[in-house]
Amino acid sequence: MPEELNPFKIAQEQLDEAASVMGLDEQAHQILREPMRTLTVTIPVKMKDGKTHTFQGFRVQYNDARGPAKGGIRFHPQESLDTVKALSAWMTWKTSLANIPFGGAKGGIICDTKQMNEDELQALSRGYIRAIGKFIGPNIDIPAPDVYTTPQIMAWMMDEYDNIVRHNEPGVITGKPLEVWGSEGRSDSTAMGGLFVMREAAKTLGIDLKTAKIAVQGFGNAGKYAYTLSKKLFGANVVAISDSEGAIYDDKGLDLAKLEKAKTDTGSVQGYEGGKKLTNEQLLESEVDILIPAAIENQITGKNADKINAKLVLELANGPVTPDADKILHERGILDLPDFLVNSGGVIGSYFEWVQNINGYYWPADEVYQKLDKIITKSFADTMSTKKAYDDKGTKITPRTAAYIIAVDRVAKAMKARGWY
Repeated sequence: MPEELNPFKIAQEQLDEAASVMGLDEQAHQILREPMRTLTVTIPVKMKDGKTHTFQGFRVQYNDARGPAKGGIRFHPQESLDTVKALSAWMTWKTSLANIPFGGAKGGIICDTKQMNEDELQALSRGYIRAIGKFIGPNIDIPAPDVYTTPQIMAWMMDEYDNIVRHNEPGVITGKPLEVWGSEGRSDSTAMGGLFVMREAAKTLGIDLKTAKIAVQGFGNAGKYAYTLSKKLFGANVVAISDSEGAIYDDKGLDLAKLEKAKTDTGSVQGYEGGKKLTNEQLLESEVDILIPAAIENQITGKNADKINAKLVLELANGPVTPDADKILHERGILDLPDFLVNSGGVIGSYFEWVQNINGYYWPADEVYQKLDKIITKSFADTMSTKKAYDDKGTKITPRTAAYIIAVDRVAKAMKARGWY
């Protein structure tokens, strides 16, 4: 991987930028440049061919000055320790910006779930929890689902942890099925939070969501919900969407039933009847008002940032815009809202699930959404007001740097209060 696309180097560069602007104490800066704890584990699993395969897994606890570490678990064939470290850093800033009582963590296993059956997946999931079980808990580190992990996988993991501690402990894992004390509203909370941010940003930019054209990169959990909720909440017109195989564009708007049929029948949204086939690169550069990267890291870079035509970039994925691209978009007057603001609805929803698990009292979905709206709308307002305050003083900063300043300041103050420096 080129150094400029290494996600952890990017995370450090973003922190360094904010630290310089805000005048962060150098002792705090050095603590925050590296994770607090990094765990690498090996997980033996007997596969369907009768042979035992050893998988490598990671858990990174970046910082817990503000509360138990919190972060998802990825199952991915290209998973790497640097990716997990970056994601754990971004989780630290995400929970801090939302002002919820968590630190940041992340986990991952190098595996290809598409080549595994359910029994193998369950064995791998349970083996991972056995490997990291001493380092997690509802007041220590609380995992959740992420790329290629599901509520079912979280249920297996919770059950394995319960076997280890010999009692029920639903608060150890979030993103669980409702049958084992998951939270209503959790499954779409990432996209829902992102669209609350989109609503507020549209007001700022004077974009009418009923007539706006929206492109969504990604047809996974976040991308699909971004599509459905855009239409449901705002009557918005999603004209382009993509998956790993490519994209489809229809100026009249896309139909979800036809998209799902195409995905089922052909394996890709490009099998959609009608519309125009695009590459993922062409989707990013399409003539739309709002672009929602909801797939993977490093999609908008210094090589294509000058070709982005949207007025608003809403980072629903983690790390989709590189630092050099961030500067280019800012200079071109495109409002690029950072991932750890836009997609924080997922961890806010997980926080609600954890609170409900701890208290044994559960809320209906509409109450979850109302609480989510209140928290993430304040995060957006805080970010934009911080940006304006620095701009007014003559230091022009991006929304990302503004969000970093808020988040890093809160973590640094917590570390200072604890006597860490």
